[in-house]
Amino acid sequence: MSFALSAGVTGMQAHQKMLDVAGNNLANTNTTAFKSQRITFSELLSETIKRASQPTNTVGGTNPQQMGSGVGIAGMTPNMAQGNIVNTGNPLDLAIEGEGYFVLSDGSQLVYTRAGGLAVDANSRLVNPATGYLVQRFGTEGEVDGFQTSGDSSIHVPYDATLPASATSSMRVQGNLSPDAMLTTTQTQVLQSGLAYTVGGTSPSLTTELDAVDQFTSGGTLSGDITITGHAKNGTPVSGTLAVDESTTFQNVIDALDTAFSGEATASLSEGRIVLTGASSGYSELEVNLSCDDTELEMPSYFEVSTVGGEEVQEVNVTIYDSQGGSHVLAAALVRTDDTNLWDMVITSVSGNVYELTSGNRRIEGIQFSSTDGSYKGLNATIGDTAQFVITFPHDTANPQTVGVNLGTINQFNGLTQFATGRAGTSTAVIREQNGYESGTLSNVSVNNEGVLIGAFSNGVKKNLAAVQIALFQNASGLESVGNGFFVPSANSGIAVATKGLSSGAGYIHGGALEKSNTDVASEFIAMIQAQNGFQANARTIRVANDILRELTNLIR
Repeated sequence: MSFALSAGVTGMQAHQKMLDVAGNNLANTNTTAFKSQRITFSELLSETIKRASQPTNTVGGTNPQQMGSGVGIAGMTPNMAQGNIVNTGNPLDLAIEGEGYFVLSDGSQLVYTRAGGLAVDANSRLVNPATGYLVQRFGTEGEVDGFQTSGDSSIHVPYDATLPASATSSMRVQGNLSPDAMLTTTQTQVLQSGLAYTVGGTSPSLTTELDAVDQFTSGGTLSGDITITGHAKNGTPVSGTLAVDESTTFQNVIDALDTAFSGEATASLSEGRIVLTGASSGYSELEVNLSCDDTELEMPSYFEVSTVGGEEVQEVNVTIYDSQGGSHVLAAALVRTDDTNLWDMVITSVSGNVYELTSGNRRIEGIQFSSTDGSYKGLNATIGDTAQFVITFPHDTANPQTVGVNLGTINQFNGLTQFATGRAGTSTAVIREQNGYESGTLSNVSVNNEGVLIGAFSNGVKKNLAAVQIALFQNASGLESVGNGFFVPSANSGIAVATKGLSSGAGYIHGGALEKSNTDVASEFIAMIQAQNGFQANARTIRVANDILRELTNLIR
């Protein structure tokens, strides 16, 4: 009779635990990323009343006679199945679809969780807002730009920082250049000084002051040489020198230019600007620069190409940035040369304050294309030019800014091409992008599917700020819960393997979303009914055993 009583007690205890598990699962129906548990039973050790016997020549064998002693808890195993993922609209809410756990630090140890409701604290660190535990990062993402500190594994979200300006160092040109399109009229190259002088009196002085010679020369004297450098239409170098003093006039400069270019171009003055007009139309390398060794005399920093000489000219432009973040509109032209399948790219103007743009640094010569398929063939080796421009700005004259120009991959069609289309005016080349930007502040943060925080700054630039660390375990069911949805490794979970989303088996990271509890309410209701039935059945066993014992006791009365 004792077997029935003890078995009934163990059955009641086991089904109480079953009810406790179901109740806890239901209590956490709406707990973020909660993993429900499943309880399993196993019978307890049986008492052997009679052992089994072997068969003999005369009689057969007998089976053992054993009496069970009840039921015990074999295990409480977490159900690690994926919970539903729901959008929240909060960009710092994260959910993992697949394997992995977010890694947080409480200052003394690392804990692991699937609950990705995160926020930024007063120190601009990414934390679990309920506990203040610091979210950990993976790799060196964000360190180069100074958003993260090497050796510090927490994540800094730089709402308190300014993204410094970055000077343009490259641009990409893409599109088609027509080999047969023709302008209505073949153009003659015209240059005009970027600097406009103020004209005063009948003999204008070389001054940017308001009026005449005496205003410019008061307190000092003017003495030095104006140096003329440049190229004629056919690319032949041109040079000249003009000695200047207080009596030098614009006309002297005009005459010196006419002499230097010797019939290749004509110089004039128009609305305070020095103008140089080519002597004939068509493709032209006509360029000029003026400089003076007397620093009191301000000379044009560069000449704009107001009209590009040639039969086909494709104008392009892009906004570039200097090292202080100042923006400048760079206008350029792709012009077809007199040689088949060869083009040049020349800067026609740069807005804003420019200290210097020399003739040798404003033109890319010999952009060549395949005569067979129109693909980009690189720069003509005979000319020996490089695909770059060099511009000097006044705030940093010691460090001219080099801007590389990506014209495409040789023998491919991912940059410039030259296809005949049979229609005039069909060149489509444009400057697609450049890599400079002005300074800016962080305006919002998003997270991609690898768990990389991407910062969008007020200047339109996007930067990777950090990568959220994801931990993988050989046996995630073996993790030990420490409350608040956090886990720590156990002896049977294996050690944490650090990685990031979509790497080494880690799952897909959803930004602006959370993982819901995987509790199945219907299944838990069924489990409660089963627990209740099991408890009642075992209680009835004890009651019947008790009745029998009572009846036995009554026999001796």
